[in-house]
Amino acid sequence: MSTQKVVGLPRRTVASVSPLSGELLREFEQHSDDAVESKIALAATAFREYRKIPFAQRAAWMLRAAEILESEKDMFGRLMTQEMGKTLKSAVQEAEKSAFGCRYYAENAERFLADEEAKTNAARSFIRYQPIGPVLAVMPWNFPFWQVFRFAAPALMAGNVGLLKHASNVPQCALAIEDIFSPRRAGFPEGAFQTLLIGPDRVNHVIADRRIAAVTLTGSVGAGISVATQAGKELKKSVLELGGSDPFIVMPSADLDRAAETAVQARVINNGQSCIAAKRFIVHQRIAEQFEKKFVARMASLKVGDPMDPNTDVGPLATADVLQGLEKQVQETIKMGARVLLGGKRLDRKGNFFAPTVLADIPKGSPAFDDELFGPVASLYRAADMAEAIKIANNSIFGLGACAWTNDPAERELFINEIESGLAFINGMVASDPRIPFGGVKHSGYGRELSHHGIREFVNVKSVCIQEPEPAKGGTE
Repeated sequence: MSTQKVVGLPRRTVASVSPLSGELLREFEQHSDDAVESKIALAATAFREYRKIPFAQRAAWMLRAAEILESEKDMFGRLMTQEMGKTLKSAVQEAEKSAFGCRYYAENAERFLADEEAKTNAARSFIRYQPIGPVLAVMPWNFPFWQVFRFAAPALMAGNVGLLKHASNVPQCALAIEDIFSPRRAGFPEGAFQTLLIGPDRVNHVIADRRIAAVTLTGSVGAGISVATQAGKELKKSVLELGGSDPFIVMPSADLDRAAETAVQARVINNGQSCIAAKRFIVHQRIAEQFEKKFVARMASLKVGDPMDPNTDVGPLATADVLQGLEKQVQETIKMGARVLLGGKRLDRKGNFFAPTVLADIPKGSPAFDDELFGPVASLYRAADMAEAIKIANNSIFGLGACAWTNDPAERELFINEIESGLAFINGMVASDPRIPFGGVKHSGYGRELSHHGIREFVNVKSVCIQEPEPAKGGTE
């Protein structure tokens, strides 16, 4: 994300700006080149000792991080809401989920990375998983805690150390997370996890540093291309979790009321700013009119307002730039012929508010057809059967998540086999879960986070073969 532009701020700063009021909350000087050098040097030094620390000790520190997240979840929730506008209820839940991720890896990392025996011609062969060093994490603002912890928990439990370059509009979240992993709080050694307050223009310089072993990014396709290009030049491992335009397919055998209710939740979660939020709703033509009425009515009933208000369903978008970009995408789609069933414009009030919106008759080549819409905007499509629904769903550069609502076994199997996505959910909303791998295909990125697959992304998979020495030959006296 680019540095938030606020009139009067020095050039090399990062700033918290309220999405609700537009007021400057706090500003921070970016770390100087010398400060970044010191942090990278500290990470490299810390890694040499940290990698030797037993799993039991790492787990104890990680469980302490979980306790801090749980005991201070209300404070962390308010911080997230103030900086990027998600509802307070969802922000508190994000802190709880981050704690769950910490506990999951504290309890399972040693098992995930245990030696694996293999049968070869050697006397003994096995695979050993070993940490690789400092990993740079370039993280987004939309889930400012969870996105970081789902990287940090497995990385630290594997024996790596982390350097966080967070989105420039959530610096207070970045510093709060660094503090959780500090020696004085959870107990991790100095240098095990550090925040870099730098702009996106300085990321490639960090990746190029020989002491950085790998990089992971969650963000836009453009940001992913930039990071992957630099990592490729340096022959360093990278994992990318990029955008999504997730399809939500509804067939006649589905529970229509439940599907419509979940569809609204899936579209407006995190104020519509989620890579795995459902964005394209593809409905069988036989039930399309019924679904459309139920869906639009539920979208129209949402309360838009102050994210601190417990009754609010949809808060402001994270930044003025996000609001402006979404408005441009929607207006262009409408000009190209889309039909507006609800909303379609920003709200005339202070803050980055966009009305819950439903579009139909989406023209090919329009932003709603081709691009990811990051906000509470839904696009409706009709299909003759599951095969056509999957064809519409796969007609996208993205392939992150997808869900289908059907109770027909044949349709379920067709969906599972043919949908081009990293996550396929049936009769439920797509969500990340530490217990299953997370990631996409096509322009949604590569590599996986979470589960045992995620913790093994940033390790050296070392093959070990041991041959027994041949018996010594007897000599002559």
